[in-house]
Order: sequence, then C-alpha cells, then structure tokens
Amino acid sequence: MSTPVFRFAPSPNGLLHLGHAHAAMLDHALARGIGGRFLLRIEDIDTTRCRPEFEAAILDDLAWLGLHWDEPPRRQSEHLDAYATALDRLKAMGLIYPSFLGRGEIRARVAALEASGRPWPRDPDGAPHYPGDERDLDPAARAARLDREPHVVWRLDTAKALTGVGPLSWRETGAGPVGETGRVAADPAAWGDPVLARWEVPTSYHLSVIVDDALQGVTHVVRGRDLFHATALHRLLQTLLGLPEPVFHHHRLVTDATGRKLAKSAADTALAHLRAQGFTPDDIRRAVNWQATARDLDRLNRVLRETL
Repeated sequence: MSTPVFRFAPSPNGLLHLGHAHAAMLDHALARGIGGRFLLRIEDIDTTRCRPEFEAAILDDLAWLGLHWDEPPRRQSEHLDAYATALDRLKAMGLIYPSFLGRGEIRARVAALEASGRPWPRDPDGAPHYPGDERDLDPAARAARLDREPHVVWRLDTAKALTGVGPLSWRETGAGPVGETGRVAADPAAWGDPVLARWEVPTSYHLSVIVDDALQGVTHVVRGRDLFHATALHRLLQTLLGLPEPVFHHHRLVTDATGRKLAKSAADTALAHLRAQGFTPDDIRRAVNWQATARDLDRLNRVLRETL
C-alpha cells in the first residue's frame, strides 16, 4: 500500500488568515492521522499579486502553528514548463481555442443579452459563460487573427471535450451531495469554456492544480467548500490528460459575523495581526472552533483509511 500524500497550497498574494489556519491544520491532522505525508505548495502563478514577503510570512505562520511539511515547498512559478506541456497536449487534441474578447467586452455582451430578456448561463462562481465567438473559427482565420492579436487567453472547448469521456464523478469524504457509494456526479459543463492559460502565463489555477497534484503524487485533496464545484472541471481535465484521480475532502469555511468567508483584505483576521496582539496557537484553535473539528477527526480518519 502506497503512502497517502496530502498538500496545503496557499497563494502568496496576502497574509494567511483564520480560514487558512483551519484548512492547514485540518489537512495536516488528516495526513498525520493515517500515516500520510504533508506537502506545502506555493501557488504563485499570479506574478502581479504574489510577493516574496507574503511567502515568507506563510512559512513563518505555519511553523508557528506547529505544522511541518515533508519536503521543500513546490513553487508553481518554477514549473511553468510542466503546465505549458499539459496545455500543448490539450491543444494537440483540438480541445482548446484562443479567445479574443476581453473581460469588459464579455460583460457588455452578456449585459446586453440579459437586458433584452435573454437569460445567460453562469458558472458556479457566478461568472457568465464565455459567448464562444471564436470556438468555431476555421484554422486559417484563427491563425490570421492570432498574428494580429497575440495577447489572447486559451479556453477549453468543454462540449467537445465531453464528447470523448463518459460520465464523470469523484470520491468525496467531506461536504456536498454524496451518494451511497461516496461519489459525487460531476458536471463540468456548468463551467462553460473556462480559461486554461493566458498570453502572459501559460497556465491557470484549474490547469496548474491538477498537474501539480499528479506530479507530486497527491492522493488526497483537502480544501474548502468554496472549491467543491470546481472539482467537476478538475476531474474532466484529469481524465483528458490521463492523470490520477485523488480523493477529495471539502471542509467547512471559517466565516465572519455576517456568514461570509474570510478574505485576505480583512487584516483583523490575519494570523500575523493576531500574533502581534499576543494570540497563541491555542487561541487560534479556539477561534476556528478546532474543538469541534477535533471531535470529528477520528471519524474522518476511519473514512480516509477506507480510501487507501
């Protein structure tokens, strides 16, 4: 039996807050509870917002919480070639296409359609589906336009991709409508034609995360419920690229007094701020209601052992 592998994957575009603390502690506890390895990944493909000082703060905060990872952190910015290779494979399969409409143009187009009374589909995050203007351009017209407008984004032709795969699902041990078999039916079409890469960076979150999980041998993905529906798209990409299917566990989110999930822009919940106020790691555990999580760890570990 191979050793299970878990990972915590923050982005260094701000300070970690209480929600990150809960996620990291749960991931670490579940990994250790079944004798697994715990990895740290720094998801820093957004070069305009990610900064070295935030990465240093992440490492410091996690060590302060008493969490330890089993190998040096993987930085996505150091592996762009791996994501470009995956993108090229999808391109060779004829499953991605360049899109030229900017975000403002998309919003304007969709707003005009909706104003005329025509409903427009939106993805689980609330963003409107891409109109798909360039999806069916013939190769010559596409090449000519790329010569004129090289600054494009590459989108997955989801409908075409789905014609080559059967019904998709994933094994879920956490949140969501889990059936008797512990599997959730996946609906990638709900995402429309998502962006997989931009002209300035040869990847996106959706592409890089599934490539990294495969290359790092991740067997169990533990993350917040806000990414539950994105798993459908991730399962499609994993299937298209022939990558292993991990077990997924989507956990509760730590929220503010209004019930909204915490944001990095809210400095009062940042671990660095709380540490400066004299908080201890035990105070952090109380703040995220870790006692309730700890009571459930034995059950979760039993469920996870069944996935090995």
